[in-house]
Amino acid sequence: MSYLWERIKESSLVDMKKIGVLLHGNGVFDGSEIHESVFTLLAIAESGAEAVCFAPNVAQYHVLNHMTGEAMPETRNVLVESARIARGNIKDIVDIKVEELDGLVMPGGFGTAKNITKWAFEGPQGEILASVKALIIDLIKSGKPIAGLCMSPTTIAKALEGTEFHATLTVGTTSEDSPYDIAAISAGIEAVGQVAEMASVREIVTDETLKIVTAPCYMMEASIVEVRENIKQAVEKLISLA
Repeated sequence: MSYLWERIKESSLVDMKKIGVLLHGNGVFDGSEIHESVFTLLAIAESGAEAVCFAPNVAQYHVLNHMTGEAMPETRNVLVESARIARGNIKDIVDIKVEELDGLVMPGGFGTAKNITKWAFEGPQGEILASVKALIIDLIKSGKPIAGLCMSPTTIAKALEGTEFHATLTVGTTSEDSPYDIAAISAGIEAVGQVAEMASVREIVTDETLKIVTAPCYMMEASIVEVRENIKQAVEKLISLA
């Protein structure tokens, strides 16, 4: 009986999908949005998959006091800060191979637009880290799904700029309240060759051809419960595409 149980466990481990989680710091205003990151890890686990956390080993653009919004006179490393969310179980993005992953989720937060791209300062003209661009393109070429949450669809858009891929993405809708300029961000997405679609925090947008799922999350005025449900929607769709 014990032998049979061990075989069942081994079989489940072999079949378990590995979903990458790209982090970019620790904290909404200068790194990864913590609620979105934790809800992502929870939704992956609830789907019966395994999360593989990684981040670029680069300096943060800056460090902000999250109570005052003021810059602090210190420097931090994106990988080291991301390890706080991953409880230390994290890899450098350069050590990640596409063959190891069945899909990728990209939580939001200003870190995606400050530490991975420079969208927060230069808009769609800002550069993107080569390692992130390469990973996103390789995943799409391999037919593996990607979920971009909150502001992360701008990073996907930037990664696909100049390629043969043109994704349909969302960062929210102009028809409901948002703390951000959804119209301007959507225009930026289209300026780099992608298609911006309006969606509420109760919706996700799926590009079935490229297997890209996007969800507005905290880009909209949303409760923590709404964000949790939006992320669960996106992750469940991603798992179904994997």
